[in-house]
Amino acid sequence: MKKDFYEILGVDKSATPEQIKKAYRKKAIEFHPDKNPGDKEAEEKFKLAAEAYEVLSDADKKARYDQYGHAAFDGAGGFGGGGHMNMDDIFSQFGDIFGSAFGGGFGGFSGGFGGGGQRRMKGSNLRIKVKLTLEEIANGVEKKVKVKRKVQAQGVTYKTCPTCNGSGQVMKVTNTILGRMQTSSPCHTCSGTGQIIDSKPNNADAQGMIMEDETVSIKIPAGVVDGMQLKVAGKGNDAPGANSVPGDLIVAIEEVEHEKLKREGENLHYDLYISVAEAALGTSKDIDTVNGKVRIKLEEGIQSGKILRLKGKGIPSLNNYGSGDLLVHVNVWTPKTLNKEQKQFFEKMLTDENFTPKPEKSDKSFFEKVKDMFS
Repeated sequence: MKKDFYEILGVDKSATPEQIKKAYRKKAIEFHPDKNPGDKEAEEKFKLAAEAYEVLSDADKKARYDQYGHAAFDGAGGFGGGGHMNMDDIFSQFGDIFGSAFGGGFGGFSGGFGGGGQRRMKGSNLRIKVKLTLEEIANGVEKKVKVKRKVQAQGVTYKTCPTCNGSGQVMKVTNTILGRMQTSSPCHTCSGTGQIIDSKPNNADAQGMIMEDETVSIKIPAGVVDGMQLKVAGKGNDAPGANSVPGDLIVAIEEVEHEKLKREGENLHYDLYISVAEAALGTSKDIDTVNGKVRIKLEEGIQSGKILRLKGKGIPSLNNYGSGDLLVHVNVWTPKTLNKEQKQFFEKMLTDENFTPKPEKSDKSFFEKVKDMFS
């Protein structure tokens, strides 16, 4: 089981964004690779803290995590929160949080924030919305979407930045009451990459980028929920620089309302209407499910309000804990108008003992049925 994000950072659910940020900075500095060289356990805790902060610092992700826990991000075939972040991802996204705790640099990571080294740029993320039917959600689906993204133009070349001489950092010496202090910060000319454009084709922008359409295949696992966001790594915008990495494609799930089935978590609900005659004599009915129709048998004398549970006919769990159920709600439809012959029949039945309501103990009340549904 994955450790709770709040527990990782040492905060509770009521923590403010500033308290969450402060707690992350404390953990990140404690387990920073520069302070724990060669310590794999510290490196893992450093990554876990970054993963926790990525979710809890984002209001939307935090809300989904509070509601669904790790299921909001895990089990999604590489999609979700920051569980697959590497050191470059962490430093590029959260490097500013460390401040000057490590002299403005982060050592030991090729292509990342090396001590006085180049900064590896990451492109911006793209966001799209994908609509899914209940059938697609229940069975998982692969969607192909066309994405317009920025990519480096063919033929663009880079050269060493003259301001920082390729280091990606500029040094500044300040006189203080404690003496001369030296600090470093990312180079403003090259944004810390150590490179600037040498030449570019005419159709490229000032950063050597062009817009391009790309068809992206998205494998969506069964069991996703409305509002959940999945991540396709590396399918966002490119960033300038020879050693840059592309951003990610964030996919927001939108659930299309089903005509007959209503979703409640992993369970589905179906309203079945039958006539008085069908209720009295018994019948068979075809029921819509997310995997086609199934036929169910209704015994004679079935009562309105009865709930039939079809095990495993609901939505699969995102964490592979099985599937929910399909709950069929039986509703006996009373005719609103009767002809003369029909009226005469029911008038005769008014005094018929067999038509007098005689509920048994096994016939649960509406409130008992609702209680059973949620227990």
